[in-house]
Amino acid sequence: MPDLLRTVLAFALVLGVLVFIHELGHYLAARWRGVHVEVFSIGFGRPLLRWHDKVGTEWRICPLPLGGYVKPHGFEGPEEATPEQMAAWQPGRTFHDKPVLSRAIVIVAGPVFNFLLAIVLFAGLFATVGRPEIRNVVGQVLPGSAAASAGVKPNDAIVRIGDHVVADVADIQARISAEPGEKTVLTVRRAGQDVTLPVTVGSVTDSSGSHAGQLGVMFTATVGKPMALPAAIVAAGQETWHLVVQTLAGLWQMLTGQHSAKDLGGPLRIAQMSGQVAQYGVASLVSFMALLSINLGLINLFPIPVLDGGRLVFYALEAVLGRPVSRRVRDISFQAGFAVIAGLFLFSTFNDLSHFGLFRWVASLAG
Repeated sequence: MPDLLRTVLAFALVLGVLVFIHELGHYLAARWRGVHVEVFSIGFGRPLLRWHDKVGTEWRICPLPLGGYVKPHGFEGPEEATPEQMAAWQPGRTFHDKPVLSRAIVIVAGPVFNFLLAIVLFAGLFATVGRPEIRNVVGQVLPGSAAASAGVKPNDAIVRIGDHVVADVADIQARISAEPGEKTVLTVRRAGQDVTLPVTVGSVTDSSGSHAGQLGVMFTATVGKPMALPAAIVAAGQETWHLVVQTLAGLWQMLTGQHSAKDLGGPLRIAQMSGQVAQYGVASLVSFMALLSINLGLINLFPIPVLDGGRLVFYALEAVLGRPVSRRVRDISFQAGFAVIAGLFLFSTFNDLSHFGLFRWVASLAG
């Protein structure tokens, strides 16, 4: 399959599934809490297809696949609604008349469904293919690295750093990262015997000027045997939680300057990666989809007013104060939130174009 076609199809599949599941969470929660849903849309723009189901919801498929939305009946409150909208309200089925807990459930269900999708996808992979594991066995030694200078070889298993017995690869990475430039001893298991290798940990500097240790090895990954379904579900939950923690840690490193914000990617990078991952098979694409689903769930929980997390903050304040936040505060907050999201979109798109080399190409033409 041509690369461009594969990229387009993989991107449409990945984003379409993620958006559908997210909006399905809102839809099902609204139905559960007795709220009529007027519109369920995948994508934005003039609908390509539309139809009504037996309960009166209009389903749409639109041409711009960068998101979607569910419109609950009476989502706009009395302060925002026109007289025509108020006249069409169905008593007992409007969103704004529901208790604050019910409204919060409808909003939080979208991100929750993204996390559940990740668990389902991981559980399916672990039960059918097996769980990938990164072992503390060296697969490749980078030329000129600290490991190469110390004499580390492929197939060496790193078992000790100094006096510390390592638990796993994450433990190795944490210990090495915290010791830039330090002299220590690696103990590796080679051909059934322990070999000690003096090493001076390498050092790398990020954009903020902070130093981190680097060994210069790539570890091997293996896939275990398929797991029983109950064990696969437990392992999928653990994997999802681990990725949530990793993602939040990475975001914190960007905010504190420990990691470059240039690594923040947008839709173009996701499309490119979708095409690249798809060529390695269904299992790789499913894993990538699960990772993106986790990210989508987390992003929507950020306390930015135009996102689900921002609305949850307003509902929490309403529950504490006993009354809704004033319309003026909400309007200003939504405008600020929209500006933040627009800025992040532009910044991530700029990063994507820089990553693709567009600006270097333009500069070469100008030169």
